[in-house]
Amino acid sequence: MKKLLLLFCIIFPAWCFAAATKDSVAINHFILKENPFAQNEVAVVATDSSHKNTLGNIDGHFLFTINGFDDTLKFEKGVAFYDHKIDRSSFIYARHEDETGTHSMLYYIYVGADKLTLVHISWVVLIAIPLVLVLLGYMFRKFIIVAVVILIVFIYFNYHSGLSIPTFFESIIDGLKGMF
Repeated sequence: MKKLLLLFCIIFPAWCFAAATKDSVAINHFILKENPFAQNEVAVVATDSSHKNTLGNIDGHFLFTINGFDDTLKFEKGVAFYDHKIDRSSFIYARHEDETGTHSMLYYIYVGADKLTLVHISWVVLIAIPLVLVLLGYMFRKFIIVAVVILIVFIYFNYHSGLSIPTFFESIIDGLKGMF
């Protein structure tokens, strides 16, 4: 009888813990896509680690920070609609923070005549472009002026399209955190 009671005392808490963790749902990976139901709007899609399959079990309200503004998105079958119109081509920095960590993505959205084209920008590219320009300017002395002009144009383009310096560094730091 004591063995049966001991077995029950061990199995019941483990079963309760497993049932409690089964109900918690986390968004570890997501992508942005063009909203098929509204023009010039995007949808946030919860995906698996390969970013190919939508997670249909994601339902509920989740807090996202999009371009520095907190917004609660309602997910249904793994898809939430961000209902703000995108008038011109710009950057969108989407960030989701939960108990499993911080997950963020940087996209450049090109507004065409009838559709949006979303381009994911990796934090490696954000580091590589300025570093390559600085290294080329350092290696070729005659290229210094051209490298400085290209770097200024790069910074101006990013700022004019909505990618501020703090967001630039924040996306790099989030990318580095994601490596570890």
